[in-house]
Amino acid sequence: MDTRRDPVQARNDGSLDLHDVAEWDQRTILDAIAVFIYQALLVATRAFVVLLALFILLAEIALGTLGGLTEPWIGVLTLLSAVPALGLAAYIWYADVTTQEPLSLLVGTFLLGVLVAGFAGVLNATVPALFLGAGIDIGLVAFFFLVVGPIEEGVKLLAVRLYPFRDDRFDAVIDGAVYGAVAGLGFATIENALYITQNVAAAGADQIAVGGGTSIVRALAGPGHVIYSAIAGYYLGLAKFNPENAGPIVIKGLLIASVIHGGYNTLAQFVPEFLAVATGLGWFGGFVLFIVLFDGVFGLLLVWKLRAYRRAYQFVHDRPAPPSEPTEFEP
Repeated sequence: MDTRRDPVQARNDGSLDLHDVAEWDQRTILDAIAVFIYQALLVATRAFVVLLALFILLAEIALGTLGGLTEPWIGVLTLLSAVPALGLAAYIWYADVTTQEPLSLLVGTFLLGVLVAGFAGVLNATVPALFLGAGIDIGLVAFFFLVVGPIEEGVKLLAVRLYPFRDDRFDAVIDGAVYGAVAGLGFATIENALYITQNVAAAGADQIAVGGGTSIVRALAGPGHVIYSAIAGYYLGLAKFNPENAGPIVIKGLLIASVIHGGYNTLAQFVPEFLAVATGLGWFGGFVLFIVLFDGVFGLLLVWKLRAYRRAYQFVHDRPAPPSEPTEFEP
């Protein structure tokens, strides 16, 4: 017996009308009201999340955390710092072997990636005390792996889930990687703006030099956000087309992205300095080498997944269609 169906459903040959007995579909006015209320609650919940995220962003600007964005030159530095992440997101978009994603969904996902970053900022600022009391080394590592990674990857995936995931044009597993990358681009852009404005505000007379240096460092760090969320997004796409196992699939993607993210934050505390001493390149050279090595490894993992999907897509589309079964009237 099919355990996913009620016993009455499983044994019904179609002769019984099981509406409101063991099956359900919209028939009556009351049914229509129930459907309307449910849909309204879903829309209201999504609207509340977006408006709350917008409120947090506007509060950060008003209270000065992101107030520097009103300065044109800081806005230019922020845009320049996002260029490498934009290039990587564009590559992932190009690697989509299926239909190209519409601009409206891409722009909407980017904006949601910007907005939901506020949730990560609030949570990352309120939780650290629980971990840092355990000792600076153990506490920081736990914070990176148990808080920063899951929260930041979770909110970026939320941006995809709120808008493009529900659209019929999200019609392939690989679309999840595309929209995940775009959400990561939005997140990286506003995070870059936060670092630049904070460092400039504390710089005193050397604001331009500090702002330029910060934008360069953030330009190198930004592509990581695209890589991590593209991987998580790929699994969200996999979940959309495998609904019977959607929960575990999404969790798997989040776990992978969160562990990679936490690993980056942890290793960034000491590996660049080690590489700087070992190679004689200085701190910045060590940081660049660390970024190239770390993002290179996991960027290749992402490329491998994209190419595996491309090969499967081309295989099923290029092979000849299976011959149809002859009918009883054919020889």
